[in-house]
Amino acid sequence: MATPRGEWTDESEAVKGPSLIVVLAIAVIAIAGAVGTILVRLASDHSGPDPGLQASLHAWLILPYVLCGLFAWHRKPESRFGPLMITAGFVTLLSSISAANSNLVATVGMAFDLVPFAVFMHVFLAFPTGGLRSRGERLLVGATYAFAFLNVIGLMLGGFDPGNAFVVIDAPELAADLLKIQLTAVSVLFLVGFVVMVTRHGVAGRPLPTPVRVLVSFFSLAFVLGAVLLLSLALEIPLDAFLTIQRTMFVVVGAAPFVFLLAILDARLARSAVGDLLVELRSEPAPSDLREPLARALRDPTVSVAYWLPQYDTWADHDGRPVTLPPPGDARSVTLVDSDGGHLAALVHDPSLDDEPQLLEAVGAAAGIAIENERLQVELKAKLQELAGSRERLIEAGQHERKRLERNLHDGAQQRLVALSLELGMYATKLADDPDAQSQIRAAREEIATSLEELRDVARGLHPAVLTGHGLGVALKSLAAGSAVPVKLNVAIENRLDESIEVAAYYVVSESLANIGKHAEAKTATIDVTREGDELVVEVVDDGVGGADSERGSGLRGLADRVEALGGRLRVWTPSGGGTRVRAQMPCG
Repeated sequence: MATPRGEWTDESEAVKGPSLIVVLAIAVIAIAGAVGTILVRLASDHSGPDPGLQASLHAWLILPYVLCGLFAWHRKPESRFGPLMITAGFVTLLSSISAANSNLVATVGMAFDLVPFAVFMHVFLAFPTGGLRSRGERLLVGATYAFAFLNVIGLMLGGFDPGNAFVVIDAPELAADLLKIQLTAVSVLFLVGFVVMVTRHGVAGRPLPTPVRVLVSFFSLAFVLGAVLLLSLALEIPLDAFLTIQRTMFVVVGAAPFVFLLAILDARLARSAVGDLLVELRSEPAPSDLREPLARALRDPTVSVAYWLPQYDTWADHDGRPVTLPPPGDARSVTLVDSDGGHLAALVHDPSLDDEPQLLEAVGAAAGIAIENERLQVELKAKLQELAGSRERLIEAGQHERKRLERNLHDGAQQRLVALSLELGMYATKLADDPDAQSQIRAAREEIATSLEELRDVARGLHPAVLTGHGLGVALKSLAAGSAVPVKLNVAIENRLDESIEVAAYYVVSESLANIGKHAEAKTATIDVTREGDELVVEVVDDGVGGADSERGSGLRGLADRVEALGGRLRVWTPSGGGTRVRAQMPCG
């Protein structure tokens, strides 16, 4: 089951929708109210020009919002959007009775005259979940409600004459000033709402469904028209111009619920893509990476998948590399896919998909088994990466230890042997008249020289100091000079490389030459060291008897481990009687 940030949904506690009796009762009341509105305005003594058209436009606002709201409430009882639409319809009904001939009824309608603006803003910004997304949006809508309900104070100050039944203090000029402040403030708030709407949907990383784009366009236009209408009231523009703006806004706002129905239908069609996702995931062969099929099903090309690895207590991508999920409130949203109370994966997607929780849940459920299988593959990749990293660290630690031993031999035992040889030379000078002593000293110095040479060989085997000091080319020339067979050396490397790469290349050549000298019965050998793109290629070829075993021989196997730990590859061609060819390729970019 897919849930935002791991919030668990219990199917047994699902919210129940309204009963059929409740739906029918609300529908009947709305229809009766719309008919009543038409009758009240037709019979009104102060309804203005074209009372039939004005009455029809009010009914046009009331019925679509109530009836479409009932449909939305029945289909998504857990969402507040349906009840919010119903509220918008009935608040419009209340404000429309301001045209009644009864002073008390008309005054009640006047008290609600600006409230529909606040409710419609609430509806527009709460689409499609019924909830406002941020504290800023809640402050915006709350401020609009507050200014809209200031009408009650205006009525108490004697505004909206004639027919005001709520007058407490007779201060009509103060009430008029308050009304202008209300109208100007609400118009500014509507322009802010327009900016919020355009910004929210304009930065989406996924293409919005066509009905949603149309609906957002209706909402955005309604914000602008509402702001212009309120400003025209505050500025007291001519009645004909005001009525044109008002009626245009009524048509636009009243059409929005029908586009909302199309958006619901389109959402159902989108969820039908889950069937295509199931077919694709069960195909042979199944997709090796779930990102593409999930992106198609969610209609979000930016979607990515992170898998939960409980053994490492972290999230990882398709290749097993650790990743960090975006924090709440980030430009990306996260929906967790859970199973048996634990995390399987996380879908990182465009925030606009938060408006389609059922689609996210359906896709997460459809891909659950495939995600579990993929998670196991990712866990295996992570273990392999950990193993590769461990092997690389072991080789690096061994190399550091070899360098330390080489320095200790050079600075310790070798220096002491040299000092001892010099001291024996001094004794030889003092004992020049003693032939036996001279003979023993010469023998001791020869043993010291042999020991020094053996120590230098051991030190070079531990770590080639010439490599660190002078580079790969000079170090390989030193190896070639000491080879048991003639060597043709070609080193086409201009610059120094990373020390680990140079050391590995040196040992490939060193071990190969040692094998040639011991086993190959070769007459010549060729060494080529070149750079091909971002790879260092080391190739050693001899004309010996062949038959080298890269699996059983510990030397070649150790070389392969060293090369592979650096992300490279070592291959050996060794046909019997046809010589041996060793080729190592290591990334050096």
